Amino acid sequence: MADMRVERSGDKSVEIREVPEGDVDRALELAYMVFHDRPEKEVREHHHTMLLGCERLAAYDGDVLVGFMAAHRFRLSVPGGDLPCPGLTFVSVAPTHRRRGVLTGLMEEMLRRTAAAGRPVAALWASESLIYGRFGYGSATQGATIEIDSTRPLALRVTPDGRPLRLIDPADAPAVLGPHHEASRALRAGRPTRDAYRWREEWLREEDEEDEELSPPRIIAVGKTGEPLAGYVLYRTKPEDGGGPLKVPGLVQVQELEADTPAVAAALWSCLASLDLTGKVVARGRPLDDPLLHFAADRDQVRVTGQFPALWLRLVDVRAALTARAWAAPVDLVLELADVRLPANAGRFRLTAGPGRAAYEATAAPADLALDVRDLAACYLGGTRVVELVSAGLVEERTPGAAAALDDALRTELLPHTADEF
Repeated sequence: MADMRVERSGDKSVEIREVPEGDVDRALELAYMVFHDRPEKEVREHHHTMLLGCERLAAYDGDVLVGFMAAHRFRLSVPGGDLPCPGLTFVSVAPTHRRRGVLTGLMEEMLRRTAAAGRPVAALWASESLIYGRFGYGSATQGATIEIDSTRPLALRVTPDGRPLRLIDPADAPAVLGPHHEASRALRAGRPTRDAYRWREEWLREEDEEDEELSPPRIIAVGKTGEPLAGYVLYRTKPEDGGGPLKVPGLVQVQELEADTPAVAAALWSCLASLDLTGKVVARGRPLDDPLLHFAADRDQVRVTGQFPALWLRLVDVRAALTARAWAAPVDLVLELADVRLPANAGRFRLTAGPGRAAYEATAAPADLALDVRDLAACYLGGTRVVELVSAGLVEERTPGAAAALDDALRTELLPHTADEF
């Protein structure tokens, strides 16, 4: 691909180009400075290796690397399908070059390359949510932090699955858990693929990057050896701290819990809440429709302590994205779409879709809904309701009932969700 230049004030220009392997460490140093981080050698080596497997763009002011962006080569589950989806990460701009068009140049070049490669969507996790809406990203999934008071047995309204629990060696996790995880991706939209490297280096690393006091990963599965798993939980623990009245009980930190049925989930949550020498279970990034929140008998014992935007989605090729997903109900609407970054998406289009079919074609007919591409992205996976955006003044409903009709068509059985941060 030809390099792209982003002009800024002054005599020089900033050049956007691919990052050779020899500049990966320079890019990391920039990112560590921007995020005020000082990782140990092992973490630096991990980041270096990870970035070698990513697509990489940087902004250079002469020979100085002043901006950086990388993209994982993911596929993302969408309702009824699976799409190629670059996962943006390590987005950073030197403090000396803020507000000079560097980030805009990086984002626009990444969007251009994504479109040219035939990838209909892109995704990221935002360190600052204010930034990415102006580039067409919408908050497409939400995460909840759930805390369980495990100083007493977990009270449940369902009977836990009676099949045996067994420990899984983390070294065997990609082979043992991988098929179950891949099958679960088809049930919830918004989940990126996870290969053996990502299992090993992101989920099963001996030390947790954010908290060195946490134990290595532990895995408990439901089902006999040799039989398909019915579910599993991946967690870490922290020992109790202090003594007497100041003693802090041990902590169980849940990283991932997958279950085929509510009874299987109940067995895993009960096991976590009964671990010796612990008094609290914390699960960050659970889906908002987690069955635990319904089958817990005491909601004073099981509490939601936080909710946050998780995966941000960008529709790069709106037609390809809309015609690739499944639709829950028939819909025939004209959308007037704004997209200042990718003008090919902008205009008036008739969406005609339903179970097993979808078309999206330019039209001169009056619009039923007028919206920005970021808001369509927020609704695309089924995690945000169009009617709520109408109520918020972000989507204009020109035909009464149009927003509700689009919501009915976009609806999914389970809310989109992912805990895969990148």
